[in-house]
Amino acid sequence: MSEPPVSLSNSKVATGVSGLDEILGGGLPPRRLYLIQGAPGCGKTTLALQFLLTGARQGEKVLYISLSETREEVEEVARSHGWPLEMIEIVELSAIDQQLAAQAQNTLFHTSEVELTETTKLLLDAVDRVKPTRVAFDSLSELRLLSQTPLRYRRQILAFKQYFAGRNCTTLLLDDSSTDGADAHVLSLAHGVIGLEQMAPEYGGERRRLNVRKVRGTTYRGGNHDFVIEKGGVTVYPRLVAAEHHRQYSNENISSGVKGIDKMLGGGLSRGTSTLFSGPPGTGKSTVALKFALAAAARGEKVAMYTFDETLGVLAARAAGLNFELEAMIENGNVTALQIDPAELSPGELASKVQVAVERDGVRVVFLDSLNGYLQSMGEDRFLNLQLHELVTYLNQQGVVTILIVTPQGLLGNMQSPVDVTYLADTVVTFRFYEARGEVHRAVAAIKKRTGNHERTIRELTISADGIDVGPPLADFRGVLTGTPSLPELPKRRARRKNEERG
Repeated sequence: MSEPPVSLSNSKVATGVSGLDEILGGGLPPRRLYLIQGAPGCGKTTLALQFLLTGARQGEKVLYISLSETREEVEEVARSHGWPLEMIEIVELSAIDQQLAAQAQNTLFHTSEVELTETTKLLLDAVDRVKPTRVAFDSLSELRLLSQTPLRYRRQILAFKQYFAGRNCTTLLLDDSSTDGADAHVLSLAHGVIGLEQMAPEYGGERRRLNVRKVRGTTYRGGNHDFVIEKGGVTVYPRLVAAEHHRQYSNENISSGVKGIDKMLGGGLSRGTSTLFSGPPGTGKSTVALKFALAAAARGEKVAMYTFDETLGVLAARAAGLNFELEAMIENGNVTALQIDPAELSPGELASKVQVAVERDGVRVVFLDSLNGYLQSMGEDRFLNLQLHELVTYLNQQGVVTILIVTPQGLLGNMQSPVDVTYLADTVVTFRFYEARGEVHRAVAAIKKRTGNHERTIRELTISADGIDVGPPLADFRGVLTGTPSLPELPKRRARRKNEERG
């Protein structure tokens, strides 16, 4: 005898999956049937077990129905995450098969004609016995094969939907999407659909994405969200939406501590803005950017540094060679330095790390070195500008000073940037090599600054153990920013050359 329906409250059922409840606006509406869809290996079983364990820890009765995996396989997944399964009731296919085999000996009908009905009856008997409020059904592929026809399959899913809803039960149906065209029956009946996707790039670790395709009667964050499976379960990184994050902050400049650099930039870098340092390797862009970051840390501000191209050991050695107190700043907690592996870290995970650093740790300066490495982490470069736009806009609205570094291809002459992000940056500082008097020199120029005045001169940049020095404007040169400058002839030299040509 079934229990009377329980009235539906406005509360939601927490999934227990980090990040997923935020995407769902708090969780799943209760007493409804949801489809978790994805290819084998994308994390459906792990997500379902997290969902059930969350309920069990809250004192709920939960049930895991496994038609595609044995109990030992399910327990192996749980052990890999350190989860106890004592709180979860598990019903597996092997136990059902034994009962069906005994019943099939006493019938004149073919086994396939009664197998679906008997399997369904045994499953529902288990539900009546446990009386769970959360159920995970793994997987629909077995039920689809037992149904044999699309009509029987649809009717069976509809019967499950009505049965579980009448018992105050929130149900997850796991489907590996292995049969083309068969999913439409479940998609139309399910109250919500969550898709999981696993991608294998040409190089590096696999990437996983989650997409909430529908949840009736509630607001959720659509689009693709990166997620990972680690010890402890699934962690989802909600797609960053800059428009949802605002903070009041003071309008002021932060100084680099180098008089020439600050003067060139009209007093320094403005809060709530992003600055792009662009130039070939060795021109000093990372050094000047690092000087800004460490000057802020010396004033007691929190700085987060994300390096793609250099190891932390090389970064520390380079800073020590310039007498920058990077290691001391890291030890006192004002600077956090993370080495990012573009082959392993997804853009969503990186954005989540930055957001946590800003909102939880109070970081006021973010340093990304370089965008070339960030581009490699994207996989598909056509999405770089969109991802970077959201991240930079979010940081600007938090009053953070964002320092971005990009390295164009080549050392001299016509250099091409791997990605054009100059329109995203509020300030652009260009670094170049130039040749003069048989030596290679460095030059620096502030190309634009939206938030105030800046110098329009091109100056020589000198970097040594004694510090950073900015020389006078290179007034006698032309074409310095192209990397192949020329020195115009002086009037007396020009006159002497003309006389020699006449003679």
